[in-house]
Amino acid sequence: MKTEVKMQFKGLLFDLDGTLVDSNAAVDRSWMRWCERNDIDFAVASKVYHGRPAGETIKELLDGCDADKVEQEIAWLQHQESTDVEGVVALPGALDFIEKLSELNIPWAIVTSGTLPVATARIKAAKIPQPSVLITPERVSRGKPDPEPYVLGASELGFDAKDCVVFEDAPSGLISGNAAGAKTVGVLSQFKEEQLPKADAYVSAMEVVDVEGSEGDWALNFTQK
Repeated sequence: MKTEVKMQFKGLLFDLDGTLVDSNAAVDRSWMRWCERNDIDFAVASKVYHGRPAGETIKELLDGCDADKVEQEIAWLQHQESTDVEGVVALPGALDFIEKLSELNIPWAIVTSGTLPVATARIKAAKIPQPSVLITPERVSRGKPDPEPYVLGASELGFDAKDCVVFEDAPSGLISGNAAGAKTVGVLSQFKEEQLPKADAYVSAMEVVDVEGSEGDWALNFTQK
């Protein structure tokens, strides 16, 4: 059964990987190399690295290692992820939707678990316009699934999170957006609806979402299956 959804908002907050950008192959290649380097089962790592700051995942997987070793591995992986952008492209509808937001002067931000060098490289590779607000792990004390990243993103747009809509593809990101008090839309690029936490709505990609209204009175419109 299809349902028509209309969602009021003042600002939009987007995750990057899996929401605006398809970087799956590049992400997996980098983590696979890192797992080989550290003799860690990639199948284990692949269950925990999606949608989280890489540093937090590395600390978990290298439990018991000293801080210097962890920092070295974070730097190594960051270099891999920021230099390997082969196949990184915008997801269906992402570029057109962001272009429309810019034309209508709608406030939007990217809130990602990728570090600044990684996020910048992927935004450039996918030809996504550089956002005026970009929240990366360097700017917060606690990453997703903590609400801090989305609270900060909304604040830098000039709003409370409750006045914003979060677009997310990963469980940790939806948990973060929900905890921040924002409306949430799950993007089904990597996970099925039943694999994700509760969201206010779910979409297959940004290409099914439209926006209408005038300054300060915006609404998203889309059909949810």
